Amino acid sequence: MPVTKETLAEIALSEEEYARIVVLLGREPNPVELGMFGALWSEHCGYKNSRPLLKLFPMEGERVLVRAGEENAGAIDIGDGRAVVMKIESHNHPSAIEPYEGAATGVGGIVRDIFAMGAFPIALMNSLRFGSLSDPRNRYLFQGVVSGISGYGNCLGIPNVGGEVVFADGYSGNPLVNAMCVGLLEPGRRLVRAQAGEPGNLLILVGADTGRDGIHGASGLASTTDPTAKELRSAVQVGNPFLEKLLIEACLELAMHDWLVGMQDLGAAGLTSAVTECAARSGRGYELDVLQAPRRAAGMTPYEVMLSESQERMLVVVRPGDEGRVQAIFAKWDLHAAVIGRTTDDGMARIKEGDRVVAEVPIAALTTPPQYRRQGVKPLGMEDLQVYNISALPDLAEGLERVEREPVPGLRQPCTDAEDLLLRLLAAPNIASKAAVYRQYDHQVLDNTVIPPGHDAAVLRVKGTRRGLALTTDGNGRLCFLDPYQGGMIAVAEAARNLSCVGATPIALTDCLNFGNPERPQVYYQLEECISGMAAACRALGVPVVSGNVSLYNETGGAAISPTPIVGMLGLLEDVERRCGMGFRDAGDLIVLLGNSVTGSNLEGNPDLVYDPDDVDPWHLGGSEYLSLIHHLVAGRPRLDLEAEVRLQRVVREAVQQGIVKSAHDCSDGGLAVALAESCVAGGVGIAEWVAPVAGRVDGVLFGERQSRAVVSLAPDRLPALEELAQREGVPFDLLGTVGGDRLRIGDYVDLPLSRIREVWSTALERALG
Repeated sequence: MPVTKETLAEIALSEEEYARIVVLLGREPNPVELGMFGALWSEHCGYKNSRPLLKLFPMEGERVLVRAGEENAGAIDIGDGRAVVMKIESHNHPSAIEPYEGAATGVGGIVRDIFAMGAFPIALMNSLRFGSLSDPRNRYLFQGVVSGISGYGNCLGIPNVGGEVVFADGYSGNPLVNAMCVGLLEPGRRLVRAQAGEPGNLLILVGADTGRDGIHGASGLASTTDPTAKELRSAVQVGNPFLEKLLIEACLELAMHDWLVGMQDLGAAGLTSAVTECAARSGRGYELDVLQAPRRAAGMTPYEVMLSESQERMLVVVRPGDEGRVQAIFAKWDLHAAVIGRTTDDGMARIKEGDRVVAEVPIAALTTPPQYRRQGVKPLGMEDLQVYNISALPDLAEGLERVEREPVPGLRQPCTDAEDLLLRLLAAPNIASKAAVYRQYDHQVLDNTVIPPGHDAAVLRVKGTRRGLALTTDGNGRLCFLDPYQGGMIAVAEAARNLSCVGATPIALTDCLNFGNPERPQVYYQLEECISGMAAACRALGVPVVSGNVSLYNETGGAAISPTPIVGMLGLLEDVERRCGMGFRDAGDLIVLLGNSVTGSNLEGNPDLVYDPDDVDPWHLGGSEYLSLIHHLVAGRPRLDLEAEVRLQRVVREAVQQGIVKSAHDCSDGGLAVALAESCVAGGVGIAEWVAPVAGRVDGVLFGERQSRAVVSLAPDRLPALEELAQREGVPFDLLGTVGGDRLRIGDYVDLPLSRIREVWSTALERALG
């Protein structure tokens, strides 16, 4: 074989794939051609291990304007001639090497995907995963990533309105950095396509100069199982947010003109991907001269120019004669616009360096990577974890003193077991306030944010209408580790539940699938099962998948991360004034638990609460934060009843939209006790009286993470209306107590000052960071 294994490994091609390229070309590829194949056949660009599975997702819907995979992002009709463009994407591997630049350029890349379609970026979100903060390396990664996100996003003037941060040992050295952007198309503005149009059209490279940064970012860095390798440091891109701000303005001005044929972001694989994909969509070929690309480094080879992933660059396609118009617009914003080539009708990708042809391959070959449909194998030990007898663990009343405890900072007097455990959970980095993160982000710029970070979902007004947009991200790697199918369903269901709690109807989903090496049967099993579970939940909830990204090979030292599908979801409020927050509001209001209750007040005659005597975890402690933090155990089998979930969300949405409830909060991490504490802190008011009986396991009632539940509060005179809604949908309904005072009271088990809860919860993450 004329190329070495080291060369193929550098561009993440196998020997079999190389042999396939030789057959397609009828000859050996030269180095430039081989680099182009490596980039476009990478998992990041070609989806060769995931595309067959992605077909399981529902992608159609009455609001869908652009389906998943058709363009840079998905597009959804929100009425009145307006559309939302949305996508989430990973920058995990670059962030593991250079956390600041990796995260910053992740933001820059996802923003370009949005304005490349002519939409004005109106919001950012992110979903982050790190190892334990007790490790200095993880603290370094965490602080670098958050600084990179804020440093780039704040300079662009795009509000970062929320997201999530999770810490677990499985992400040590391999952080997950998933960035989401949402854009708005106003009436009269068209969706711009990434297309080449007719033969003879001009290819114009606009924005930043081309350098050597980011080479092999798509092929090598995103397809390696050792993301910390020092030799890959040059594959991390370097961003300039101030230049991107100019690029946004220039491209959106350009998008207003009907003589613009197409526009595409230069992201993964740089010029190779941008030009080839545009040509492929139009059934064309292209010819370009690398000498015409403005450069910031001397002596760059054609290979480097074609595979550079230098940031803040776009490809613009126009008809001959219109190039002067493009150059005039970009000159106004102090940006260059260089004609580098033209489209052809021969279906070939022809790269020249002056008069010398340095690569010439069929576009059809470049854009048809092999597709692998593998056979997954259930991971060893998964079944044992799923049937672990959690009921045999000691309950609070059975002497939890046998469990090793750690002091909770800020406690000034002895507590009961339940109080101590609640405070420990509230101090856990996964549950504690993330204000230390999101206060670094500007979430009020553009003046549209009406529900800020720190709630179940962010809400933005759509100016010029009564409508609002709700945004959230969600995912739980621990649940997917225990049961990928159920965990995948829960990721979708909880994202939709978050939207329902603010009063929004879920209308579209974008996903980022973060997994290990798919060539390993156990990892492929997790990937396939998660996607299948997500697809089932999408169908049940009526939410189409409109865009997304797959990040595989997330492994360090031969160990894969927990399977972590991240869901970014969009909801629509017809009247943004009917939105709902999570905080309790007025003394005397009633507190109600909607959904599959475990308080014991409606055990009799409730089919949801007739437990199988052989069930080893009837209180849904499996996979919970409580079980991990207190018992140092990840075990159990998460469960979700999709029909019950659909009914619950319908009740919550209607109760919010009809003005029946004053607050609504998803009951998830940490269980019921944590949800109540969060609603108290958010509203600045406690629980004056608790009326519901606590039956069965105390830790199960307080900290079990049974799905399909929400805590709401309402005026006493609205209770009959809520009860009628719940009965109509067959949703369990528990009256828990009343709002009031400055203490959190839960039966005979918790009676804590709200000031102490707030202190522990609001300062824990900063303490963990030292």
